[in-house]
Amino acid sequence: MLRYSLRRVFGSVPLLLLICAFVFALLQAAPGGPLSSSEGGGGAAEEAMSRMRQQWGLDQPAYLQFLHWLSQLLHGEWGTSFNSGQPVLQLILERLPATLQLASASLLLSILIVIPLGTAAALRKRSWIDYAITGVSISGISMPIFWLALMLLYLFSFRLGWLPSAGLGDIRASAEGWDAVAERARYLLLPVACFTLVTVASLVRFMRGSMLDTLDQDYIRTARSKGLPRRAVVGKHALRNALIPVVTMFALELPRLFLGSVVIETIFALPGVGRLFIDSVQVRDYPVLMGILVIASALVVLSNLVADLLYGWLDPRIALGKV
Repeated sequence: MLRYSLRRVFGSVPLLLLICAFVFALLQAAPGGPLSSSEGGGGAAEEAMSRMRQQWGLDQPAYLQFLHWLSQLLHGEWGTSFNSGQPVLQLILERLPATLQLASASLLLSILIVIPLGTAAALRKRSWIDYAITGVSISGISMPIFWLALMLLYLFSFRLGWLPSAGLGDIRASAEGWDAVAERARYLLLPVACFTLVTVASLVRFMRGSMLDTLDQDYIRTARSKGLPRRAVVGKHALRNALIPVVTMFALELPRLFLGSVVIETIFALPGVGRLFIDSVQVRDYPVLMGILVIASALVVLSNLVADLLYGWLDPRIALGKV
């Protein structure tokens, strides 16, 4: 298992470097630039822009800019925002807690809902429970996330007035301790519910299909023929093996939620990384964009690594290279 884990870890490093190079090249190929809105002034404006290009290193070839940026990144220097002049890492760390709270809460709730619902639908195949879960799942997949967010806002904030419609609130000025946690939960309830509903809808049918395939295996029939209790057959033998393909889906949900926060944070006006990404795109703030995209890429690579390690734990044959 240790050898398998080390091989996966070391294999992720060149992949991450390749992704960074691709993202940097993609931003370089995009039309416009951080100084495009100031072009055309002539005279003193041209001299000022020339000094700014030299100060920011934009006058160098693209590959030199990438090597300089990569060197700074490896030394913990993420660069400086072209727009605000603040360190990129500081900007991202200020916005990161809101996004992580949104994504982690949605993922945790999805895990707690998807596994029992998918298992129940598989164990009661072609019953009204199966049809109800499948129908709700298909309906959830059919709804765009931005439409669902707007409908939740209209119903619970504007129509009923039960929940706040935007922001996270200044909890430090109004509450402390558990009261502060409850106040933050009120502001996050609608965004988390929106993310959770979409995630559950897309994964519960996958969990159902994986569980059905496992229940049809010969070793499950053998366990039943030995007279093992239903709980032992389902929980000890079927569920653990059914989770192996589902692990991939759950592992890939965190980066998807991180990137999907762009839509949710814009609609609910949350001060997170997604909102920062939109603001940086509008002003072509390349250092901030690169920092956010590197974090997103690292999450994708890390989630795949976690999935591989969980494969080896759930099925030792994978770690031993027998499958």
